Amino acid sequence: MKYKWYIPFLFILPAVLGLFAFRIWPILTSFVMAFTNWSAFGSPNFVGLENFEYLFEEGSEFYEILKNTLLYSIIFVPGVMASALGLALLVNQKLKSVAFFRVLFFTPVITSTVAIGIVWKWIFATDVGAINFILRSVFQVSDPPSWMNERSYALLIVAFVYIFKRVGYYMIIYLAGLQDIPGNFKEAAAIDGANRWQTFRRIVFPLLTPTTFFILIIAIIDSFKNFEIIYAMTKGGPGLASTTLSYYIYQNAFLVFQLGYASAISLTLLLVVGIITALNFYYKDRWVQYKY
Repeated sequence: MKYKWYIPFLFILPAVLGLFAFRIWPILTSFVMAFTNWSAFGSPNFVGLENFEYLFEEGSEFYEILKNTLLYSIIFVPGVMASALGLALLVNQKLKSVAFFRVLFFTPVITSTVAIGIVWKWIFATDVGAINFILRSVFQVSDPPSWMNERSYALLIVAFVYIFKRVGYYMIIYLAGLQDIPGNFKEAAAIDGANRWQTFRRIVFPLLTPTTFFILIIAIIDSFKNFEIIYAMTKGGPGLASTTLSYYIYQNAFLVFQLGYASAISLTLLLVVGIITALNFYYKDRWVQYKY
């Protein structure tokens, strides 16, 4: 059969069409809609920068929601990275049952996010939740907190549950990075009398910095696009205490049908994530080591 130049392109065509239909086209459409007033009924009306002026006007709830989003990211990113690294070090041991624990820690990643959110919502329930039951019966706390209904706890709990959901994914990436480190480095450190902490601090962690940088970028993006856990557990409440930008976009687009305003929020979210990502790439040469 004679080679035809277009045959390889036919194989990647479905992926390219999917990328355009479900990624590129929605982004382009959202950019155009951000400058319109459209409620999903009738034709969109061009309003220029009115959506952005309303978004950034003094007293807008956007600032509180942006603060929630940044705080959520500050909680989630270090928490999931530290937990993932700890679990990766644990399951990197040459133990007989280590495969079981790798599967166990990874299971929440492939479990429905909404299902995980509902289960943890029950656990944190005020009257019938397991945590308050333990506080009452074991620690004799007569009036335990109403976890999901208190502003000081809601965002923290949502971030904790999302760490539980995603930590297995980042654990696998860290595990791959650990197993890519040549064993002779550790052997040389042992010969020189280094203990485990010194070996980790001086050898293992510096060699993991490319993996850490990759996880940092992915985790930051992950934290900003989180929606399902908030939807399943708090619906953004109480008040705006656990409302993040991604959930705010959903509220405006699909609850009050302000699609133009929701598109303006999505572009703002894209800009915030882009700036943070660019800063990380700008400073990565100061701490990321790509050479042994």
